[in-house]
Amino acid sequence: MRRKIVIPAALVLAILVIGSALAITDRVSSGRAVSTPPAPPLVPVVAGTVSSHDVPIYLRGVGTVIAYNTVLVRSQIQGQITRIAFTEGQSVHAGDLLAQIDPRPYQAQLDQVTATRARDQAQLTNAQANLGRYTQLGDKGWATPQLVDTQKAQVAQLQSAIKADDALIEAANVQLGYTNLTSPIDGVTGVRQVDVGNIIHPTDPNGLVVVTQIEPISVIFTLPETDLPRIQQQMAKGKLAVEAYSQDDTIKLDAGRLALVDNEILQTTGSVRLKAEFPNTAHRLWPGELINVWLLLDTRHDGLTIPASAVQQGQQGVFTYVIDPNGTVQVRPIKVSQVSQGQALIDAGLTAKEQVVVDGQYKLVAGSHVTILHGKAADEAAAQNAQQTPIP
Repeated sequence: MRRKIVIPAALVLAILVIGSALAITDRVSSGRAVSTPPAPPLVPVVAGTVSSHDVPIYLRGVGTVIAYNTVLVRSQIQGQITRIAFTEGQSVHAGDLLAQIDPRPYQAQLDQVTATRARDQAQLTNAQANLGRYTQLGDKGWATPQLVDTQKAQVAQLQSAIKADDALIEAANVQLGYTNLTSPIDGVTGVRQVDVGNIIHPTDPNGLVVVTQIEPISVIFTLPETDLPRIQQQMAKGKLAVEAYSQDDTIKLDAGRLALVDNEILQTTGSVRLKAEFPNTAHRLWPGELINVWLLLDTRHDGLTIPASAVQQGQQGVFTYVIDPNGTVQVRPIKVSQVSQGQALIDAGLTAKEQVVVDGQYKLVAGSHVTILHGKAADEAAAQNAQQTPIP
């Protein structure tokens, strides 16, 4: 006879509860195992492309504008000024009247020597007529040779007197010409030193006025002596072009040519002085002005450039963020030759058509995933980055 096995209901309920809990735990563990990690956030950046084109190579220095010529206008004679024919700061041309000295005393001298010459000329005419008569009489034996010789001597004496009169007339004309003070050069007048009615003298150290020639004009600037061999090498090929800029390099003032290199190096600064000439037809260069000078040394053909804002400075040196085709960035060490007009010329580290981060670098690390902004979004990001970037 079989025994019946009796299982308490409470035990069955407990087993079901434990089984359900184990099933739920298994499902949760299984769910965690198959879930994927969240994608890394995309960093918005503005990108630029490595360009290849002809790039001018400049040497930059600081220069001082000097006048092409500076002339202190003085009087050659003494007299009273009766007229001032210029205003301070006026542009004048060579030969323009600046002032006039009272010409009457010098006109009187000219009149006097002119009258003397007329008197001597009349006496010479009479002496020559007498000589002609005495010669005829001498040929007939009615006049002594002594009388003829005396008359010849008188004619020669009067001829010499007329030559002296001519010289005095020329000197008097020169003195009279000095009564008109004219500009010897094209230029700009400075501060007037003498007023109408004042007596001017040749020994006056202040003179009448300073005339400064500013068209063309010169600039003296300096460069490190280490640049001298390259400058001399390029000068052997021809004249070098020079550009003048304002002190903040935002305004191009004029373009000219390198005139000369100084014949000695400044030992105190280890630099060499150079002189450039500019046409200055717009008069944007002014004597005494401090400017920046760009000497065009050479042109690199197929040079690689990137926006200057893409160049970063780190503990290991200069670098830039390069955007890979998969949308991640890598830190790329680069060598920069020069930065000019917002473009950096790259010697090494990049190839043409690669993309670099121009703006938004402060959020990046190596391997960051980026999204490239365009148009208005790029402009807004650049403006926001400018506000967040600390001022050094």
